[in-house]
Amino acid sequence: MGIVAWALIGLLAGAIAKALMPGKDPGGCLITMLIGISGGLLGGWLGKVIFGVHAINGFFHPSTWMAAVIGSLIVLTLYRLVLGRKNGH
Repeated sequence: MGIVAWALIGLLAGAIAKALMPGKDPGGCLITMLIGISGGLLGGWLGKVIFGVHAINGFFHPSTWMAAVIGSLIVLTLYRLVLGRKNGH
């Protein structure tokens, strides 16, 4: 996949993750995209390691989106834990 496809999947997966885990997060579109892209990479890696499947099969394949959203949820959780600890919450 090209860089534009990764950015689009990242933006959408990050937005879906934020919709599934509502709450206040600093950062806007760029942070959402970075969370989604890193979540997609994490989800793809976890799918390969745990299930032995190649999760990133193509832009429109459901496993690509599932991996990206699940990975984004994990990254968003870690982001909130680190950021909350850093701000003293």
